[in-house]
Amino acid sequence: MSSIKSREPPPIPRPSSSVLLISPTNQTLLLHRVHTSSSFPSAHVFPGGALSATHDGAIPPVDSPLRHRDGPAYRLAAVRETFEECGILLATSKLTGRLFTDVGDAEREAARKNVHAGTELFADVLERWGAVPDTEGLVPCSRWITPLGLPKRFSTMMYIYFLPVGSQSPTTRSPTSSSPDPDPDPDPRSTPADLGSASAPAIVIPHPTHDGGIEHTAARFLPAHSWLALARQNRIILFPPQFFLLHILSPYLSPRVTSPSSPPPSLSALQTERSRLLAFLAERSGAEPSFAEACVSPVVLGKGRDGSRTTVLGLASPGVEVGTGRSGFAEWVVMARFTGEGPRDVEVRRRAEVYDGDGGFGGKGSAVL
Repeated sequence: MSSIKSREPPPIPRPSSSVLLISPTNQTLLLHRVHTSSSFPSAHVFPGGALSATHDGAIPPVDSPLRHRDGPAYRLAAVRETFEECGILLATSKLTGRLFTDVGDAEREAARKNVHAGTELFADVLERWGAVPDTEGLVPCSRWITPLGLPKRFSTMMYIYFLPVGSQSPTTRSPTSSSPDPDPDPDPRSTPADLGSASAPAIVIPHPTHDGGIEHTAARFLPAHSWLALARQNRIILFPPQFFLLHILSPYLSPRVTSPSSPPPSLSALQTERSRLLAFLAERSGAEPSFAEACVSPVVLGKGRDGSRTTVLGLASPGVEVGTGRSGFAEWVVMARFTGEGPRDVEVRRRAEVYDGDGGFGGKGSAVL
């Protein structure tokens, strides 16, 4: 039986989209998944989910070169799934051209549940509200393909979406959040200094909310560095893609405040943070692709020495389904202990810092191994 199983083809990665949703004060939204979920149980994840031909349009077939490329169905799925999973609609008003928020809580929640249940088309909801999905506002930020050997696999297009600077920010803790995890580093920058000035747009963004426990039990904005701190303390579960991308965001968006008395940032300072991040994401470094072009299917490179349970994951491979011409990030590795409850002690390092040159990972800078 084992030899028969070994010849079975691996599961085909299911196309999906995910969004790193950035608040008006440059904090990042994560959702806490229910412990009974078949994917990422109990983990904190970005909003997102599988593409739907019914809602999102034609999905590239398995043998198409567009299957693992940014495209219309991936973008519409990113907008729809964000709406379903946290209640924030990434769409613009046909009348004003600005972010659409012109419905009450009850109407928004009813539409959200209908779309999730399949009793109403997402396109019909948008048309009724006079809204247009803001697919152009999505910034491609790498693709991740589940490695071989796992029973459920996804080809996930990651996007960043910036909610407008100057709009009213959600609080860092949603009123409906049931998360037991306190903020390890409360951020006094929750409100821009010049919020509400005459030049600020009159947009009130609804609080992110979970979906009533169907897939998530909490929805919360925090600075990227705060999410990473919670994961390093093993108080939340972050899988390698989420940890890696938050690691990339953290030096640019809402970087650590040195003193609680630090003044809140101006709108221009917040925008500068975003501009610097976008410039970094667009860069190519030697043979490394830009984040928009990168495709990553993590590969186990080795284990820590001396009986360590740490697994070292390489990020250079794009996966067997993608073929030639694509690559991930050769200079980075993700390290983690994989337990029954999920990855623990996750960290991102430069490959050169932990590779000892003798085919193992136990050299300079690798004390964690």
